[in-house]
Amino acid sequence: MNGPGLRVLVVDDHAVVREGLARILTGTGEGWTVGEASSGFQALEWLRRNPADVVVVDLSMPGMTGLELVKRIRAEFGRLPVLVLSMHAEEQYALRAFKAGANGYMTKDGASAELIKALRKIAGGGAYVSGELAERVVLQLNGGVDVARHAQLSDRELEVLRRLVAGQRPTEIAQALHLSVKTISTHKSRIQDKLNLPTLADLVRYGLEHDLDTGAAA
Repeated sequence: MNGPGLRVLVVDDHAVVREGLARILTGTGEGWTVGEASSGFQALEWLRRNPADVVVVDLSMPGMTGLELVKRIRAEFGRLPVLVLSMHAEEQYALRAFKAGANGYMTKDGASAELIKALRKIAGGGAYVSGELAERVVLQLNGGVDVARHAQLSDRELEVLRRLVAGQRPTEIAQALHLSVKTISTHKSRIQDKLNLPTLADLVRYGLEHDLDTGAAA
């Protein structure tokens, strides 16, 4: 759908981000309308009550993560196009987003014009990923670059690792993700086993080397 009247739902837990995106999208002069949701659960409720042509989803949100929301949208609303907007420029995140069912992936540092282009493309049935990131995704899929060890982690384990690297305590992570401290401790142990990193210091060092702390608390 490239014509006027594109109906967009923006899902981000930060009001300032939602408001900024809404200004960009309603400023196209094409009559776009923008709905807002601050969480994955709120987004699903909004979609059950309102028609939408495309959804913009933040990757890092408390409670239901962006990846979980993409999966829920795909399961409940079928082919509704989803663009993941993320702080992460690492191909691993883009691959996970597409595996979850996203139609597009771009980083938050992208220009306004790129965002509008991406939404037009996926609303019209296409897919979108920025050029440099697309090249790295293809290289990883083709074995042209080494796959990072954290690629073997589940989506939830990767989220917990990012927050540990960012300095959050298990109690903080449990509260942010709406999980028990015991569950977070179990995830931490599994992460350490999978990555062969016996101490928290080893985990943090590994995460910093791979820029995994970026936007963890966002």
